[in-house]
Amino acid sequence: MIPVYLFPIKLVTYTAYYIVKFLIKVLLSIIGVFVDTILFPFRSLKNFLKSVFILILVIYMVTSIFVILDYLSNNYGHYSKFFCAIDTKNKLKNSVVRIVGGYSEGSGFFIDGNRIMTNFHVIDGEPAPKVIFADGKFTTPTKIIGNKDADLAILYIVGGYGDIIFDITKDTELYDGEPLLATGYPMGTGIEGAATILEGRFIDFRKQENQGYLQTDITLISGMSGGPLTDKCGNLVGVNTMGVSGMSFFIEASFAEMEIQTMTDQDIKKIDVDPTKSPEDAVRAFYTYLKARRMKDGFGLLSSEYLKNTDFQEWTNRFTDILDVRIYKAEKYQNTTDTAFVKFSTKNWVDGGAELHYYEGTWVTVWEDGKYKMLEADIIEVIKPEWTWFYK
Repeated sequence: MIPVYLFPIKLVTYTAYYIVKFLIKVLLSIIGVFVDTILFPFRSLKNFLKSVFILILVIYMVTSIFVILDYLSNNYGHYSKFFCAIDTKNKLKNSVVRIVGGYSEGSGFFIDGNRIMTNFHVIDGEPAPKVIFADGKFTTPTKIIGNKDADLAILYIVGGYGDIIFDITKDTELYDGEPLLATGYPMGTGIEGAATILEGRFIDFRKQENQGYLQTDITLISGMSGGPLTDKCGNLVGVNTMGVSGMSFFIEASFAEMEIQTMTDQDIKKIDVDPTKSPEDAVRAFYTYLKARRMKDGFGLLSSEYLKNTDFQEWTNRFTDILDVRIYKAEKYQNTTDTAFVKFSTKNWVDGGAELHYYEGTWVTVWEDGKYKMLEADIIEVIKPEWTWFYK
């Protein structure tokens, strides 16, 4: 009998013995398999042919793995981005919006439920740009801020669009030569249809003064400014900005995020009208309110006589498709004291495309409630005006 106090030692000793014995057997078995594998082809012609076939199969499988990894690297940047790339292009087409103003057009994308990022040059000089969604609906921002030097702006809208948000705070790693996707609306509303996606390769990071850029071999087209640059998984990495043949630059997403804190409305064009000055100023105010879709303000410039034949709902329904109003002339009509002559155009959003219409004529006004109000219109549409019409 072994004393009780020696039992733990015996347990440890026997356990170690059997573990070492098992490992020696495993090692001998591995050596045996290795020796048999080496000797197997030389035991018979049949075995040799089998070995050659197996060797070719193994080489083929190993080579295939390298080919697959190279394909994933070339087409997705990294094999880890293969599965997340499924359906990315459809998501991008449904997520990027048009930005339409009287002087410029571009693209934009949501950075949260009610904020859209774009380039500043897209909305420069435009107090009331329109945001057109992928489904054809459009709205007017309630607020605009930006940084002109950084060429970035943010448009605030009413409503939630949480399913189409690009995470500007996410840090996405890029690999040399990784394919990237630039999404936007080339040629603006001049081209109907869904957003265009251009694919190219990441070249390098660049800096100009204090601004960070991504360089790619994508050729950006006018109208795509302000859209998102993403990897194959749809992760935001930059903002479409400028391009020449075979090369484009995109503001880095991380830089764009930092610039949000510097944005103000200082350089944003403001609406400045005064319907108390004169009939022509009242007419200019009236069409400016239509342009900005400040429908209550525009309705407030209708005289009591005019309102006998309409109400707010009926009147606003006349202008549901107007994207923009551009006033070319608003001046006193001949020797009258209550009438203004006006020339203007409207850009209407109809069935997914923009239509331009040109008008001229007179508005008779009346002084009411401390301002000039619209009393009677004699406006006609001008079909295909000559170039002189815009200047004379």
